[in-house]
Amino acid sequence: MPMRVEQDVRFEAAHFLPRVPAGHRCGRIHGHSYCVTVVVEGGLGADTGWVIDYADISAAVEPVVGALDHQLLNEIDGLDNPTSEVIAAWIWARLGPVLPGLVELRVAETFDSRCVYTGPGR
Repeated sequence: MPMRVEQDVRFEAAHFLPRVPAGHRCGRIHGHSYCVTVVVEGGLGADTGWVIDYADISAAVEPVVGALDHQLLNEIDGLDNPTSEVIAAWIWARLGPVLPGLVELRVAETFDSRCVYTGPGR
């Protein structure tokens, strides 16, 4: 029986969007309390009764998101234009190879604005 499990991780970071029209408020440096939701899908383990241990998700996610925490995102290689969409793809590129069953990432800049990414080629 396929199931999905989700885990949220939060980080604080600053950024600016260099490709917005002149005068756009996001062109100025500002910060967000980001929330990344990691979604893993799989079958229930016969012995464990779970898809994946949440601790295993945390172990995979923490170094990736930790590299973003309290940083100016524009200074990180690959994030020169750090939109939510670009951040989601950047995280996926690092997390996908080490987190089996990853099917979705949500990157929220605010409580009501988020990007949903289901990986490359989907």
